[in-house]
Order: sequence, then C-alpha cells, then structure tokens
Amino acid sequence: MDGRRMHSSDWKERHRELSAAGLIVQTSAVSKIETLQSVIPLIEAANSSGVRILNSTTVEELLAISTPQSTDSVGNTRALSQSTLSKSENGQPIGRVLAPIRSSTPSLSPSPRSSSGYSKEDFPVDASEVDSEIEIHFDITGNSSTEGKISDMQSCFRSRLSQIREMMLSGGTLPRRPIRNSEAWRNRRRYNSKEHEITIVGLASDVKWARTGSLMFALEDETTQIGCVLKPPSDASPLHASMDGLMDDEIVAVSGFFTSGDRDPRLIVLDIHKPPLGNHSKVQASRDSAVSAAFLSDVHFGSKTFLEPQWDKMIQWFKNDPLARTVKYFVLSGDGVDGVGIYPGQERHLTIKDLFAQYGELAKMLEELPEWVDVVMLPGNHDAVRPAEPQPALDPEVQQDYSNTVFVGNPCDFSLHGVRVLSYHGKSIDDYVATLRSVTYSKPEMAMRAMLERRHLAPSWGGKTPLSPEPEDRLVIPVVPDIFVTGHVHGHFVGDHKGTLMVHSSTWQDQTDFQRMLGFQPKPCILTIVNLHTYATESVQFV
Repeated sequence: MDGRRMHSSDWKERHRELSAAGLIVQTSAVSKIETLQSVIPLIEAANSSGVRILNSTTVEELLAISTPQSTDSVGNTRALSQSTLSKSENGQPIGRVLAPIRSSTPSLSPSPRSSSGYSKEDFPVDASEVDSEIEIHFDITGNSSTEGKISDMQSCFRSRLSQIREMMLSGGTLPRRPIRNSEAWRNRRRYNSKEHEITIVGLASDVKWARTGSLMFALEDETTQIGCVLKPPSDASPLHASMDGLMDDEIVAVSGFFTSGDRDPRLIVLDIHKPPLGNHSKVQASRDSAVSAAFLSDVHFGSKTFLEPQWDKMIQWFKNDPLARTVKYFVLSGDGVDGVGIYPGQERHLTIKDLFAQYGELAKMLEELPEWVDVVMLPGNHDAVRPAEPQPALDPEVQQDYSNTVFVGNPCDFSLHGVRVLSYHGKSIDDYVATLRSVTYSKPEMAMRAMLERRHLAPSWGGKTPLSPEPEDRLVIPVVPDIFVTGHVHGHFVGDHKGTLMVHSSTWQDQTDFQRMLGFQPKPCILTIVNLHTYATESVQFV
C-alpha cells in the first residue's frame, strides 16, 4: 500500500466520516473505499445491515446492496434506491418498499368493504349538517403545576396509589380490606400461614425473575416496602402476572403470608389483584347526531418517507366517497410532523429541515379536508412540545396556521357527541414491550389492553417514557373510555376489550431505515372510521 495515499487529505476526510459513523476500517478495504465518489451510501448500508468492520469482503457486499448513484445535470450525485444485507437465516432482504414517495399516476381511491357494517340508513343526515360537539374532560395544557422537585414526584406516586387503591376498594376486587405495609411488617410473625392471610396494596418495583421461575418484586406504600414472591399457579394463563411480568411502579394488591424466621422474610403471594375493569357499556351518540370519527396518527410530514401520493388519494376519497360524508371528526394522535433534532442524523432523512415550515405545510394539507371535518390534534414525541408526559398542546405560534382544528394535550380525555374518547400517542408502548412478555411491536393492542387493565397509561418511572411529576398523577385512567386510541409504533388494530373499542391508529410513513434494520414492517395509510352511534368500524386502506 502506498503510504502517501493513505495519508492524503481526501482519504483523511473519508476516514474521519467513517470513524464518526462508528466503522472500523481495515487496510484491505482502503483501495476500494478510495474509488468511491462518496462514502455516505456505504455508511448507510453498513448501519442498516449492522456491519461495523470494513474489510475488502464486507465493503464489496455493502457496495452490492448500497445506494446506487447517478449524476444529475449539474454534476451532483443523488441516491436512487437502498436495500440491506440479507438475513443469513432466510436469504431475504430485511424490509421492503411499500410505495414510491412520488407517484405519477395515483390509482383510484379505495372503497369500503361490503362487510364493514356501514349502512346509509345509519346516517339520517350528512356530517356537514351536524354541529360539532366536543367536550374536553382532561387536558394538561395550562394545568401543569409541577416544579420538578422531589416532593412533586412523591406527591405524584401518592396520588397514583390513592386513586387506584380507591378503585380497588370501591370496585370490590379485593378479598378483604387491605392493611398498611407497616402494620403487615410489624405483625409479620402473626401473618405467617395461609390461615392468617393478609392483603396489601402498593407500587411494584425491583421486578425480576428467579431461577425457579418465580416472580420477585417489592411492594411499596406510603409507609414502607415489602419483598414479595409470586409462584405461577398451576392453571396460570400467559397473561397472569406470574407469567407475563409486572411493570415497574404499577399499582397492584397482593394476598399472602410471610415466611417464618427473621432472616429476610418475604411475603409469599397467593393471589395478585389488578384494578377493576368490568364489562363496559358504551355510550352511543344519538341517531340525530349519528356521525363518524376518523382516526390517524404518525403522519411524520417532513420526512422523506412520508407517503404523499397516498395522502392525495385520501383527500380525493374524502371528496368523493359516500362514507366520507359521514366523517365529522378527524383525530390525529401525535407526530403530525417528523420534527427536527429528534435523533442523531435525522436531517439527512428530511425533505423539510425547518420545524415551523413542517407545521405550516401540514396545516395546508389538513385544509384540503372537507370544510365540515373538524380536526382534533394531539402532540407526540416528534412534536415541538416538552417530551415529558402528559404533554401540553402545540404552541399558539404553531396553531395560528390552522383552521377547523382543536389542539389538545397528550393524553386527552374528551367526548364526541357523548362518546368518551381517550386518545394517547402511545410512547409508553416502548416500556410495555420491554417489560411484559405478552407485548410486542407487532401487537400494540396487547399494550393497550395492559394499560386498561392497569388503569394507567405509563406507570414506569425512569424507563423509555419521560414523565412529568405532576402533583396529581394525570396518567391514571379514572373513567373507562368508550373508545381508546393510540399510535406511535406504526401498526394498526381495531378491536374490543371488555366493552371498550380499541383503535391503534395507522401511520402515513413508509418503512424507515431504523425499522428496516430491526426487520419491522409498518402498516401505513389505513384510515380507521368509527360510527359514533352504532360503533361499526371501517379501515380504509390507501396502499
């Protein structure tokens, strides 16, 4: 190898770029890398494929699947496409392209399925003839009172414990009246057999699995904490806490007795109790105001992977399809734009690199909806608000570009013609996936189910979801909603859990590089429509 070439200014710059990307360059790869017009496609292919060491072999493989380049009329190179290395186990590329970002000939808008349950007879009048009826029950906007002190955090946990313990007591879910942890501990010698069983309520923490398969955790109330051991019952279902796990800081009640002896006594848990969640009876909008609500999340406008042709298709659908004439509300549950500076290197994935320009263009896109449609917009983790939940509504400076839009915080508890809707962007789904065995990104409905069962949207402090220590915990679910809607993980689901209609809203973003690396396939461009009178649902697909 010629040493002068190794230390040329051009090579030094390329080596700096590769090193900054976390790549290790071996000598055998240098000559191949020096022939490249740019190392950026190589870096992207390596990052997408999980390659960290560049030698002659890996460089050849990465170049074979990296972004081919062409030269435009002024001599600049531009990327044409991108793939990833194949998975060794199946030989197939990770990910795929759902739709082109631009389409010269968009296809006709889809029609609803004949099996949707929608009928013209269910709608005596068009949505355009019905007045809006939106009632906000809770929104943190203008109501945040935390100063970020330790005392605020303590108050937040006490509030959570008090609220959910009262649910348990009034709901009759406990076998006996619970006692304080301090009393239980003080009398642990007495409560040392099944004949002297007790019940306590507290926040679960330090959750871990023992080698024996038992679940070990601490349970803390206002007085002290007690170590607990939960063995799987012989008839335990996969969703039982002993099999599925517990979220840090969720509120549970346990019944059991103490092991004998003074050396590290623990409470042997015979039964574990969650907050009450009976079969819910939905409130129906009156027939005179029978309209539909459409649900969507994670538009990510401003991203290169925003699916613009499919958005245009949806707008044409709104203007031409009879079903669209029933839609009065358009609920956008967070991440309307892709944002700026959300993650390292985001800029290269953006078509609009100015945050306010992203919001301005999104406003123009929403104005294309029919004038009778009212938009309800929440923020998400990509939006220009504080990351800590609950999040306030978008800033008035952003709001001024919008018309027919109601801006609310995240989460928001509101009613549409009497139908109670709990809309939450869903950042805490990341924590549920990381903790509970039953929850995966491909099944976000399991996280939604877990939230309802726990009567809390985001219990885990210090996890993947930033939380604001409000003196009153406003992420508790005090009233069971008729419709519960989330987004965030770019899936799609419509189904019922104990009488609550669960909607996991679809995204309008194609597969990202990060999702491709993980092998995750989003379900984009699906508009979920719910009849607020009959609860018939329709998922209209635009891909």
